[in-house]
Amino acid sequence: MAQRRKQPEPGGKPKRSSGSSPRGAAPAGRAAPTKRTKAARSIRSAGAKGRPGTRAAREAAAREAASQLAEVHGGERAAGRRQGPADPFSTGLRRHDVLPMLILHYISDTPSYGNQLMERISAVTAGAVSVNPNTMYPLLRELEGRGLVEGRWEHPERRSRRFYSITRSGRAEYRRLVKEVRPFLDSLARSIEEIVGEVYG
Repeated sequence: MAQRRKQPEPGGKPKRSSGSSPRGAAPAGRAAPTKRTKAARSIRSAGAKGRPGTRAAREAAAREAASQLAEVHGGERAAGRRQGPADPFSTGLRRHDVLPMLILHYISDTPSYGNQLMERISAVTAGAVSVNPNTMYPLLRELEGRGLVEGRWEHPERRSRRFYSITRSGRAEYRRLVKEVRPFLDSLARSIEEIVGEVYG
């Protein structure tokens, strides 16, 4: 006689088959939900549609949805900034090694640190070139890796500020850049004078 299959008890949940997906995982053949999808689901669950649940639970779901949407839009804004057009003036200065020349120039007499160098470059260009830490510190590490500058911590036990001084190779590179960059700066100065003369007479 065939054994009768045991029926589930009233109100009980059927057991999950061994081949089913674990809780929270996307079913086979379906892409995992994105942050935007999760945020939309949270918003739908937070809406007052007569579904059971306490007010505190609905408010918590709404806060979670708002947090996820803020994360999504914040990431999109950051991606837009990364992909946006670069400042052509600053890009030209970097491409023609003006920033390395200025760094070597300022540390040729006395050691200096990153923030101080950024302030001095901004001052000498009247704010036209605003160098941020994401540009300055990788450039200093590059110059140090090439042996053009030498960095030392002001307080090695606390690593507070790192002062950079020019090396012998750095002085030779500085003299080379002074000669090489001058034609670009002269051309830039002439272009600015022509723009001023054209617009302001």
